[in-house]
Amino acid sequence: MLRFLTAGESHGQGLVIVLEGLPAGLPIDFDAITGHLRQRQGGYGRGRRMAIESDRAEILAGVRKGHTTGAPLAMLIRNRDWDNWQATMYVEAAMPEGAPGARRADVVRPRPGHADLAGALKYELTDIRDVLERASARETAARVAAGAVARQLLAAVGVEIASHVRTIGGAGLDDSVSVSFDRLRALPGDSQLRCVDAEAEAAMIRVIDAAKEAGDTVGGTFEVVAHNVPVGLGSHVQWDRKLDGRLAQAIMSIHAVKAVAIGDGVAGAHRPGSQVHDEILIGAAETGGRKVVRPTNRAGGLEGGITNGEDLRVTGFMKPIATLMKPLRSVDLTTIEDAPAAIERSDVCAVPAAAVVGEAMVALVLADAVTERFGGDSLRQLQAHVADAAAQIASRVTRPQ
Repeated sequence: MLRFLTAGESHGQGLVIVLEGLPAGLPIDFDAITGHLRQRQGGYGRGRRMAIESDRAEILAGVRKGHTTGAPLAMLIRNRDWDNWQATMYVEAAMPEGAPGARRADVVRPRPGHADLAGALKYELTDIRDVLERASARETAARVAAGAVARQLLAAVGVEIASHVRTIGGAGLDDSVSVSFDRLRALPGDSQLRCVDAEAEAAMIRVIDAAKEAGDTVGGTFEVVAHNVPVGLGSHVQWDRKLDGRLAQAIMSIHAVKAVAIGDGVAGAHRPGSQVHDEILIGAAETGGRKVVRPTNRAGGLEGGITNGEDLRVTGFMKPIATLMKPLRSVDLTTIEDAPAAIERSDVCAVPAAAVVGEAMVALVLADAVTERFGGDSLRQLQAHVADAAAQIASRVTRPQ
């Protein structure tokens, strides 16, 4: 099974990633990892932090001569802004002499909608910075690096992943619009909002501009789509093996995401079953003869917690960022008096970045499910098992002329 852990703070020395469970022999594309990290930093509505950092993951272990060894893979993403924060984020008991950067005051005014208050109470902390540094979405850079490796494993068995932004605030694509994987594949990597429709994107930009002018923030929705996913990932036999549940947990773990939908999800709850379930029909096979086909994919590629061979479609619903330039009401925890919430450097809108993080999380869950179902200590073994299963399933659902 594939699993990963991250460590590090937003303004600390860096982010550390350990990814365990990769088969030996997987070639690693270092530039692709950097490319995904760069995508995460882009998008209209991002804050000043993105102009400071230029993320690159250094691989410290688990790779030799460009290929995985089967051992845990370790990576480090250094924070360039560390030089300006050493007088605040030092790890020693006392501040080292000559530590650069300003010595910042304790944070005592929690932000509504953030982990600030709940975290400070849970861990008995007087300085909320101990919470917000780890709760910061800066941590998602580590997830994107891990996900970039996971998607290379998936690509080795034919799986592709892409994403797009559906809505920002009240603007964007209508619920009835289904975006094909070919359209997502054609989206340029430097797209401002990762939206497939220019008119919808222009409307989204206007929403972001209005929020920025008002000192406010805005959320939205993004969809992650996985193409050519093997049949049979996940299981119906236990609650925690259902792949839709695992995907929902992964997407919900992304900062500021408050809801998840698979396929038609929310919309399907308001329709009769005849307009929700994907019929099973006989169609023409590419090589001649007949095969089982699905004319629709409202289920989003998952039925009973198991992938069914259709495109996997997962939507994340992201609330507005909790840091507002015109802060909401809060209290000072040292005096228990009314006070405006603290202001930290932040974004107006981070939905396009969340879509990139969503791709990473879907890749990590799918890579875990692939290794779980097909096994193999080497990439060659894994690929052989995937090909054998695909041939067996094709024989079940296809008949010659």
